[in-house]
Amino acid sequence: MKKVIATLIAALFATAAFAQTPAPSAPVAKAEAKQDKAVVKADAKETKAVIKADAKEATVAASAKEEVASAKADAKKSKAKAHHKAAKSKIKAKAKAKAKADAAKTEAEAPAK
Repeated sequence: MKKVIATLIAALFATAAFAQTPAPSAPVAKAEAKQDKAVVKADAKETKAVIKADAKEATVAASAKEEVASAKADAKKSKAKAHHKAAKSKIKAKAKAKAKADAAKTEAEAPAK
């Protein structure tokens, strides 16, 4: 009986000593590091995709703004041309009217002489 009790006590001490030694954590740490790397890579890919999408939207918006500005400039130019042409035609019309009036006046004066 003494041998059985001694064996049980020895086993108890052996298990207590074994339980206090640090467990090999290197494989667990490596697995966690791999998992963290995978998560970081996935986040980086997602961030890149979001940045690319934002850049595309910004490019589209910028090109749309450029087109609007170009269209406004063209409209302004054509409006200025139209005003210029209208002013020219008014001047020509006045000159023609004046010429007709002068011609009519000279005709009216010519028979009176």
